Amino acid sequence: MKGYVPNYKKLYFEKVRPALKEKQAYKSIMQVPRIDKIVINQGLGKAINDKKFVDKGIEEITSITGQKAVPTKSKVDVSNFKLRKGRDIGVKVTLRGNIMYEFLERLICVAIPRIKDFNGLNTKLDGQGNYTLGIQEQIIFPEIDIEKVHEITGMNITFVTNTDSDEEAYAMLKEFGFPFKKN
Repeated sequence: MKGYVPNYKKLYFEKVRPALKEKQAYKSIMQVPRIDKIVINQGLGKAINDKKFVDKGIEEITSITGQKAVPTKSKVDVSNFKLRKGRDIGVKVTLRGNIMYEFLERLICVAIPRIKDFNGLNTKLDGQGNYTLGIQEQIIFPEIDIEKVHEITGMNITFVTNTDSDEEAYAMLKEFGFPFKKN
């Protein structure tokens, strides 16, 4: 699809970046923070006993993001949890470029408004300019067919930015339209 530009990519270049440059008084447009990548991670503890959980997780995350998810493997043995090194225990996918902006738009405009009893997103960043959002149910995404859901699982969505400042990253995410809690 030559020439196609996602709506949120246009939003960033036409509204978010100029607004941030003006508010923060950056000297160069290259100093304005941006989202480098979005990482979606789903831990599947029940996959220790049943391999189908990982396959189902890969299928669900792939349908949500539009990009093939990969299994994550355990790094150590934990006898209390019957976990062996090298076993599949989760699913992850890293989004960049146009797919990242398309996912961001679906998340903000469609999925987050479908969260039950939603009061706003937590405003805490990680101290290095990155923001992690915990989703408790994968069924908030319209790509998931509720009848085919094996079990309700959550996921972590991490927005990795190119800035080390939490304030700059928060201002950028706010400009994108993240519905943060009012303090």
